[in-house]
Amino acid sequence: MADVLAAYDIALVRADNPSPLTLTGTNTWVVGRDPCWIIDPGPALEAHLHAVAAEAERRGGAGGIAVTHDHFDHAEGTEGLRVMLGGVPVGAARLAANVKLADGDPFGPLRTIATPGHAPDHLTFALGDALFTGDAVVGTGTAFLFPDPGALRDYLQALEHLRALDAQVICPGHGPLVSDPRAKLDEYLAHRRDREAKLVAGIEAGRRSIDELLDAAWDDVPDAMRPVAAVTLATHLDKLADEGRLPGDVERPRF
Repeated sequence: MADVLAAYDIALVRADNPSPLTLTGTNTWVVGRDPCWIIDPGPALEAHLHAVAAEAERRGGAGGIAVTHDHFDHAEGTEGLRVMLGGVPVGAARLAANVKLADGDPFGPLRTIATPGHAPDHLTFALGDALFTGDAVVGTGTAFLFPDPGALRDYLQALEHLRALDAQVICPGHGPLVSDPRAKLDEYLAHRRDREAKLVAGIEAGRRSIDELLDAAWDDVPDAMRPVAAVTLATHLDKLADEGRLPGDVERPRF
């Protein structure tokens, strides 16, 4: 990983907030020099923010802060870091940012790619053939999706878009670098298709309750993670309903 980061002149500053959802912690990425740009400040942990600010200073100061989405483990430290860096601009889709970003917008050297699914405001940032994917693609395992209208449909389209970019490395919001982006994105797409096939088979077999549907399609998920799986289940059921393929008596999670 160190060789790849050196080749792209990217620094990783990882927050000390490990958990089943954040894996080894939130990855904050610092790219470029004179000035550098920061992607995802992470949680408001003082030691972490100071480490990010120190890396920015080593690189000749910061030009701006890009935020992939407004979940606290990625965005909570934004304002504190912005103040540390002297009030640099913040670019995001929904966060209280002074530069509102949408698909295709530039932000310094970064190009914005809309990747909703994990969150409706989720963005990916491209720097050459490197992608900074936040929680749209993580280094280990798969992302959970938030049941916003059309979330799964939009997420699958976003994955296809990322796959078509022929990136050479993915710098995720959690976990290690992804050195074969196409294989990873193929895995993600196949994973969603497999979940849907198992879910449809369970429904056709007469399963109707949330627990029965989780048993049918998320049988590999530990008990502690079933509530998270139920969130993603809701997005799959929404998609089937939108396509006219969901029986009316299926129990649906409400969020």
